[in-house]
Amino acid sequence: MQRAIDVKPSGTWSGDSARSITLPFEDRHRRRIRMTDDAGSGFLLDLPDAVLLVGGDGLVLEDGGMITVLAAPEPVADIHCDDQVMAARIAWHIGNRHTPVQVLDDGTLRIHDDHVMVHMVEGLGARVTRHKAPFEPEGGAYASGHGHSHDHSQGHGSGHDH
Repeated sequence: MQRAIDVKPSGTWSGDSARSITLPFEDRHRRRIRMTDDAGSGFLLDLPDAVLLVGGDGLVLEDGGMITVLAAPEPVADIHCDDQVMAARIAWHIGNRHTPVQVLDDGTLRIHDDHVMVHMVEGLGARVTRHKAPFEPEGGAYASGHGHSHDHSQGHGSGHDH
């Protein structure tokens, strides 16, 4: 069985590979697990440490081949705020519940579609759009990975291998 032994962070490689694997957020924090690419071929993800994979990362195979990681569309809730104060307040409430959040380029906040969280942010005055889209939340204060330095040499999040 082929082994994926390293990760090339998104933006540091061409992104051009014949193989891909599409994963939801909850399946993208891994160290060692048997996986199946989008064409149905199996491989072993075998990394020294758990890594939070993001869309566009490349899994480096032992033979030098690459597998592109794609973020699967999944149920999300986009939170639209009237101003920066509302956005900051809502982001605080989301973080206080240890809920992963993605900040989109236009300042919209994105979370997994969770009816309790949606009800909470609507109660705080936000408008919510529910749909399916890739979910790429912030790595957190102690994650030294994607979205910032792209350094895969450090642990991510809680350090647990999911």
